[in-house]
Amino acid sequence: MNRPIGIFDSGLGGLTVARRIIERLPQESISYVGDEAHIPYGEKSPEEIQNFALGITNFLLEQNAKLVIMACNMSSATALRVARAHFPQAPIIGVIEAGARAAAKEASGAPVGVLATTGTVRTLAYTKALGKLRPEITVCEQACPKFVPIVESGRWNSDEAKETVRGYVEPLIKKGCRTLVLGCTHYPFLKDLIAGAAGPEVAIIDPSEETAAEAEEILAEAGMLNPPHAEPVYQYCTSDSPEQFTELGGRFMGNTISNARKITWGKELGAIECRDVTAGQRARSAL
Repeated sequence: MNRPIGIFDSGLGGLTVARRIIERLPQESISYVGDEAHIPYGEKSPEEIQNFALGITNFLLEQNAKLVIMACNMSSATALRVARAHFPQAPIIGVIEAGARAAAKEASGAPVGVLATTGTVRTLAYTKALGKLRPEITVCEQACPKFVPIVESGRWNSDEAKETVRGYVEPLIKKGCRTLVLGCTHYPFLKDLIAGAAGPEVAIIDPSEETAAEAEEILAEAGMLNPPHAEPVYQYCTSDSPEQFTELGGRFMGNTISNARKITWGKELGAIECRDVTAGQRARSAL
């Protein structure tokens, strides 16, 4: 019964989703992978990101994950469809659809702003997702390439972070945006600064909250939720420094990370062959 929920991201950002899962489903175990060796995903090609995402999804399923969450907007935009086709044995969800649903519920007639990585903005994933739900809403996507390095280095409360946040948020406010979507799971680390720069009249959407709700709904419908008395087990893996992951991740999670371990591409993360059944193109998940 105690199969884990698998969660992965390019680094610490997916811990925002893990934290929401723990708050909402405290009886559930979690297996987390931060691929910090390849951060940031937002600056890489879709083919590279697909390769990374498929390899990590395979690893989590080998850890007996009962559901996998792509807690990375770029992975959700480029690899979710092909991963679902290749791994039909378990539900796989992303964060973009969840974020778009939450924004659609919150938005009035004013434009919706999206703060995201360069790669996610390039895909127009949020514009497309919101367009399906609320075609009358204008979507303004803002690339924020400096955010992930700030978060990964633990400088999310620094003067540099405050100045950087203002530089990305103010153009969206000037365009009339009254709803802002945190279009990268690293960005909730900067949520207070973003809210301060946006002003009290602007709603801030954190897709991790909606993602946790979606995970609960899927597991409940499948009868795979752990009983309330279950003892959860949390496993954290990184493809880079476990010491840094433990220190910075623990600060955000409330010092609950004590067992982070390093996993290596080409060893724990094995090579697989995958065919995109829609496009008929091959993708190899290996380094």
